[in-house]
Amino acid sequence: MTAPTSNRRILIASLVGTTVEFYDFYIYATAAALVFGPLFFPATSASAQLLAAYASLAVAFIARPVGAWVFGHYGDRIGRKSTLVASLMLMGGSTLAIAFLPTYQTAGYWAPLLLCMLRFGQGFGLGGEWGGAALLAVENAPPGWRGRFGMVPQLGAPLGFIAANGLFLLLGALMTQEDFLAWGWRLPFLLSIVLVGLGLWVRLKVAETPAFARMIEEGPPPAVPMGELLRGHWRVALGGTFGAVACFAVYYLATAFALGYATTTLGIDRQVFLALQLGAILFMGVGIALSGVWADRTSPAHVLTWGCVGAIVAGLLLAPGLGSGSLAIIFASLSFALLVMGFVYGPLGAWLPSLFPARVRYTGVSLAFNMAGIIGGGLTPVAAQALATRGGLMLVGLYLAAMSTMSLIALFMLRPRRDAAPISSPVAPPAAM
Repeated sequence: MTAPTSNRRILIASLVGTTVEFYDFYIYATAAALVFGPLFFPATSASAQLLAAYASLAVAFIARPVGAWVFGHYGDRIGRKSTLVASLMLMGGSTLAIAFLPTYQTAGYWAPLLLCMLRFGQGFGLGGEWGGAALLAVENAPPGWRGRFGMVPQLGAPLGFIAANGLFLLLGALMTQEDFLAWGWRLPFLLSIVLVGLGLWVRLKVAETPAFARMIEEGPPPAVPMGELLRGHWRVALGGTFGAVACFAVYYLATAFALGYATTTLGIDRQVFLALQLGAILFMGVGIALSGVWADRTSPAHVLTWGCVGAIVAGLLLAPGLGSGSLAIIFASLSFALLVMGFVYGPLGAWLPSLFPARVRYTGVSLAFNMAGIIGGGLTPVAAQALATRGGLMLVGLYLAAMSTMSLIALFMLRPRRDAAPISSPVAPPAAM
């Protein structure tokens, strides 16, 4: 890395994939809530169709650890760059193909089968995306800049959220319900090709990371990275998994669960609540940016620790905030939760890679992050809905506090190892960012 222009190219290459990731998730989740039930799933009732559409969301969470294993294997053996290109192509290609799917009325049972296959393709590609994007950033980071470089991929979460929800808000304002159901829902999937094309163009121009190049010079790569990880680093992988659980729990409660609860139980208009979330997600972006600076002044583990404390507070404030019914108070509680999310998500890009040696870093980071996604993300909306139905929002808030406490304990257990592994190249800091 020789110049600010090179720095910008590397950071854009790491950012664009995570932006596509969150864009893909939210256009799929929103389409599942609005149109996938009647279009793709046969059922005797609208509620059964909606349940089937939501169930298809879980397919990606099943696929992600599989993708983490496969892409981690090749990322640790042949390099970060080529593996990232492959993951983006699979992820983006699966999303684009959804735009051209026939409906159940046209293709019968082939329609839901093809939809679930493409959802699996999305999750499989996503399994290798975040870990590779984080390594591309932090393994190129100059000394003293690892936190700021590592938080850049995390900015893809608010950017992808804004792009997805903003597009659906725009389509809702410009199109009739009939047109949206007939063909308008396909547009967000079709437009994903723009982000994917940008990502491929940038990633093909970056070089391999210095850490991987040094590792290859020192000796052959591991024959089976997952085997080496599980033999010598399974405790750290387990700790990294639980350390990342809080960020998923906060995010899915403040976005997916809050949207469903507000529009059904509270009766708030969907367009109004989407607008509230678009405003609140900006606080997450602020939190991510601040966490990178703070991590470079202290350590990523230090920032994550205080972020988990804030997440416990956010859990205790969830019931009085979301349950108030006041739009102003709901916005304030969502904004605080997503601000805290920035401090438990932003440092992960620097913290998780520091736990593993370069030989198994891609595999370790990808596995820990995606297993944390299953525990903190895949199970959380279902658990939260069940808790809210049986005991109200207070139990949901306590659930978030418990998940955050779990991450806090994992951070303390791993504290002696924090920042132990050198992961970036010994070059001068960038002249401009």
